[in-house]
Amino acid sequence: MINKADRGFFLAGKEHMSEQRLAVYAPWDQRLLGTVAIASLDQAKDAARLAAESMSVLRAMPAYRRSEMLQAVARAIEAEKESLAAGIVAEAGKPLKAARVEVERAVLTFRTAAEEALRLEGQVLPLDFTPGSEGRWSLVRRFPRGPVLAITPFNFPLNLVAHKLAPAIAAGCPVILKPAPQTPFTALRLAELIYAAGEAAGFPAAALSVLHLENESVQALVESDESLRQVSFTGSARVGWELKRKAGKKTVLLELGGNAAMIVCADWPDIAGAAKKAVRASMGYAGQSCIAVQRVYVDRSLFHRFIAAAVEEAQSLVCGDPDEERTDVGPLIRPSDAERVTAWVQEAEDSGATLLVGAGRKDSLVSPVILTGTRPGMKVLDEEVFGPVMVIERFDGFDDALARVNNSRYGLQAGLFTRDAQQIFKAYAELEVGALIVGDTPTWRMDPMPYGGVKESGLGREGIRYAIEEMTEPRLLVMAL
Repeated sequence: MINKADRGFFLAGKEHMSEQRLAVYAPWDQRLLGTVAIASLDQAKDAARLAAESMSVLRAMPAYRRSEMLQAVARAIEAEKESLAAGIVAEAGKPLKAARVEVERAVLTFRTAAEEALRLEGQVLPLDFTPGSEGRWSLVRRFPRGPVLAITPFNFPLNLVAHKLAPAIAAGCPVILKPAPQTPFTALRLAELIYAAGEAAGFPAAALSVLHLENESVQALVESDESLRQVSFTGSARVGWELKRKAGKKTVLLELGGNAAMIVCADWPDIAGAAKKAVRASMGYAGQSCIAVQRVYVDRSLFHRFIAAAVEEAQSLVCGDPDEERTDVGPLIRPSDAERVTAWVQEAEDSGATLLVGAGRKDSLVSPVILTGTRPGMKVLDEEVFGPVMVIERFDGFDDALARVNNSRYGLQAGLFTRDAQQIFKAYAELEVGALIVGDTPTWRMDPMPYGGVKESGLGREGIRYAIEEMTEPRLLVMAL
């Protein structure tokens, strides 16, 4: 558990305090966990300048040193897995068993990055294609773009930070990290583990700063600081696309929202199993994941069986204190988010939707909700709920199901329950999503895989190897000897 703490921010490895402070509250009971110091815009610019200056040291740091450092961070996370999980429970309100899984995933993220640091491959290209080009050939290698401004959300305060920092270290890019204001303590602890591992490896402290910043400072830094070469943002679509508009010459990597859909076809043999998976993937961590199941389209012949199994599973979930081992559904991050979710559900009911499961709200805790009879125009269908809400609707014919999934401004991941190869490859070709998961929900993710969306769900891909590609650029060497 996090003890009440007053922390600063890390500017090039040194902790600084300031008079301007941000209070951090526990989502479950709203107790004060502590405060963190807010950095000024000038301090952020200093961090960017020092990051750029550290590039000369990073360029000279051999790949095996970066790999050893990343392995050391993975070991340090593993050694502190229980205290890190307890911290995630406290500041994010994530149920303990889910917090433990997040810590395990962060270990995998750093270990994978350690391996990828040794696999920054290039190409040899012959260039003797026309008369006069005899004897010419070339090398193509990837080089770090330069300093990255990384902005992370509250819902995975350890592993999504790891997905910014681990690939950057592997690629040789310095980072300024701006963690979510609701969950700063986990990011600060991870930074301490990185500094400790980096000291032995020759990693310059100036290559990592962790700054708590006001939104205006972030926007000004993105818009005006030319020493930053890339912005990597995970969060809401509205904020992400606004940052891209301001970024100018910087490259931008955006991992944004979604209202993930899944299709259950008539040939799927285990309808109850698919329903249980959908409910768990929708309601886990109170639906606060951009790939949480929100929309389920079920073949008409299976609809009532699926509904019955989903309702039974939702009613079996344990809601309450995230610090309890048995808890499945904990609080939303803020009471205001719980109010918004329940308002959207009520709006859908008032417009004709049928509430199948839903016992209401208490403070930040919203009980699992299942709706049917929704239609386009309802927020629970069109927008990203980011709460424990699932919509189940019938479809008539596979083309109808595909059209319903695509009828969204988002396109992150989708799930498909069928054993029909033709339908699988048709969905793969036609669904406008970054990934199609067959035989499981769209919530499934393995950290090394490419991860990202289309349409308003984002730009570029994460997943360690793919994030390294985003953070590096190819350079050509032509030999004419």
